Amino acid sequence: MPDARPHTAFVLGGGGPLGAHEVGMLRALLERGIVPDVVLGTSIGAINGAAVAAEPSTRSVARLAETWSAFEGGDVFGGSALRRLGTLARSRTHLHDASPLRSLLTEALPVERIEDLAVPFGCVAACIETASERWFSDGPLVDAVLASCAVPGLLAPVRIGDEHFLDGGIVNSIPVSRAIALGARRIYVMHVGRVDRPLNVPRWPWEVGLVAFEIARRHRYHGDLAAVPADIEVHVMPTGQPARVPAGADLSVLRSRDTARIPRHIERAYDASARFLDEGDHQPRSVGAAS
Repeated sequence: MPDARPHTAFVLGGGGPLGAHEVGMLRALLERGIVPDVVLGTSIGAINGAAVAAEPSTRSVARLAETWSAFEGGDVFGGSALRRLGTLARSRTHLHDASPLRSLLTEALPVERIEDLAVPFGCVAACIETASERWFSDGPLVDAVLASCAVPGLLAPVRIGDEHFLDGGIVNSIPVSRAIALGARRIYVMHVGRVDRPLNVPRWPWEVGLVAFEIARRHRYHGDLAAVPADIEVHVMPTGQPARVPAGADLSVLRSRDTARIPRHIERAYDASARFLDEGDHQPRSVGAAS
């Protein structure tokens, strides 16, 4: 009986607007004929992952890059400060209405249910009621992706059935462990970068929570990498980010309105990933890909 386990997994992590790097990585991989047997995503990685699972081709990545322009020029996370404050005053929990993002996803994703995607796909969210990691591998696609993207304080929790869900980055920001649990033998990790750089001590009250979240996500990711069995290939794709960043820039991973550099993020990650793959530097268990 043939082995039904996936051989190649694409793992796409969370990270807000910096998730544009993943678009460049996907383009480099697919141009070279590297296609996934399973796609796993968290938060913004769930959006990118669902798009490539729908059609793992350079054509779909080109459309995904166009979708990212909506983040840059549209009102998915836009609107005036007064509008955001109005949403906060009404909801008391979040700054943005999820309707523009839901509309964008409904238009961009070609199927309604996860199981109808061309490639098996899963995304993760944090269940509030059970305080647990919840994976969605079937059911309504847009609902699952929205749940995975529901950043606390920015978007409202997403209700699915009788439970409510928040951003998957809270429980599994770069889900290498899930790929291993599903039986993948070769894993390509796509992330937003800066996971190996020292964080800065918070200087302002709003930075405290951001730093705490970043510590938690990096701790889980590095622990998962250290636990990868020796017979599984893990290739961490490079972002092409500069070696040094200004103080405080390490927190922009969670800034929803930091969209001005999206085209640059895509191109830098593509160029760096193309070199990484073409020069034969992508040896198994490669983890030095922050730049």
